[in-house]
Amino acid sequence: MATAELVTLERYLHTSFEHDAEFVEGRIVERPGTSFEHSSMQGFLLEELRTAHELGWRTMIELRVQTRPDRIRVPDVCIVTGPPDPESNGIITRPPHLCVEILAPEDTAVEMLEKIREYMGFGVEWVWLIYPASLTRQVHSRNAGANIEDRIFSTDRFNIDLSGAEI
Repeated sequence: MATAELVTLERYLHTSFEHDAEFVEGRIVERPGTSFEHSSMQGFLLEELRTAHELGWRTMIELRVQTRPDRIRVPDVCIVTGPPDPESNGIITRPPHLCVEILAPEDTAVEMLEKIREYMGFGVEWVWLIYPASLTRQVHSRNAGANIEDRIFSTDRFNIDLSGAEI
C-alpha cells in the first residue's frame, strides 16, 4: 500500500492546484473537477444568496476555510461575515454562517459526514449538501440534520428555492 507524502501547511499554501485541494493533517486531498451541473449549481446559489449581502455578509465560491490548525477545507459556496484576517494568507479563520458542498458522484458518505462534523465543530451554523444530478439534498444546523423532501433550503436568515435551478 502506498503512503501519501505528508506536507507542511506552509507548502500547501504555496502550491498551485488545477482545482484547489484541501489540507487534512498533512495530506493534500484533491477535490473532484467541476462539471457543468456543479458549476451551474454554484452560479445559481451565488445569485440566490444575494440576500446574505443585504445582511452585510459575503457569498464566496471555493474559499479556503481553516477549520483546525491542521485542516483547511474548500466549501463550494460559503457565506462569511467579512474578509479574511490580514495575517491569514487570504484564508477564512472564523466560522462561516453557511457552508455548501455540491457533491460529485465520487464523493462518499463517510467523507461528507466527516466534513459536516468538522464544520459544525468549528462553529459553522449551517451546512447544506446538494447532489446536483438528482437535486437530493440535506440541511444540517447546529441543532439537527435532515433530508429535504421539497426544494426549499432554509437557514435562520433566508430561504432558497432550488426549483428554479437549471441543471
